[in-house]
Amino acid sequence: MAENPLSSPPSSPLARAERFVWLTARVLEQRRFAYHFLRGGADQVETALMAYLNEDGGYGHALEPDLRGPVSQPLHTAHGLRVLDTIGRCGGLRVERICRYLTDVSTHDGALPAIHPSQRGYPSAPFLTVVDSPPSALLSTGPVVGVLHRNQVWHAWLFRATEFCWSAVESLEKAHPYEIQAAVAFLDGAPDRPRAEAAADRLGRLVREQRLAVLDPDQPEDHSMADGYAPGEVLHPHDYARVPDSLAGRWFTDAEMARSLDRLEADQEEDGGWPGRRDAWAPGSALEWRPIATIEALRTLRAHGRTIG
Repeated sequence: MAENPLSSPPSSPLARAERFVWLTARVLEQRRFAYHFLRGGADQVETALMAYLNEDGGYGHALEPDLRGPVSQPLHTAHGLRVLDTIGRCGGLRVERICRYLTDVSTHDGALPAIHPSQRGYPSAPFLTVVDSPPSALLSTGPVVGVLHRNQVWHAWLFRATEFCWSAVESLEKAHPYEIQAAVAFLDGAPDRPRAEAAADRLGRLVREQRLAVLDPDQPEDHSMADGYAPGEVLHPHDYARVPDSLAGRWFTDAEMARSLDRLEADQEEDGGWPGRRDAWAPGSALEWRPIATIEALRTLRAHGRTIG
């Protein structure tokens, strides 16, 4: 880039974010930033991601910053798959190994728990509860199934996991925002497009009826705060529809989405990063979330046609 992000005060949102990333981010997020915005290579991202890979085929080592410790977890593995998806590497033997791990940790109905009991004894966020026999969770299963289908991965694990996701999504009544996000991640990748569109239409009505999105940033009182969420931990239209062709994009008017993206632009902080908007329960977790949030904010703005620099 033309301006040195460390020698002079950067001006564009991208240059300010770059400075923040170099000053604060893990190697993985540095490599991801370089790939998405500085023409860096996919090989470097994948090499950085391998540091979190365990012998069982899952990911651990606080890849998802709210779960600390070395053990593989479904949420870590979902995070790893999202990274692979964004660099075009979600396939081959690497994903075959991941699917074997998913099979090993699945519940009796073939889906994933939010937190596997192996997390017990390691630090984790207080809102992530470890139990001995956890139920299946759309929160962890939906994004994994969606990204595997989008990349045309076929594995025996997907059959029952996909049926679980359809059942969970189509029976959702009282939901929380992150659960809706997981449902969208599944529906955006589901191969049965007419069924996905019908399910998404119903969820969109639910989101508006239950006020699960901030439709006007100037009137946050119109948003329903979910139980257990931190102050300010609210979701806007862009949080559901991170790309314009997401099924969730149909839930909002052009004006609502424009206001949402305006808010996202304005949320860039003085140091160049975006807020993590999660409960800051541990210093390391809070610090590691912000570069992740910064990369996602920039990718969302760019996907929706906003100028970032």
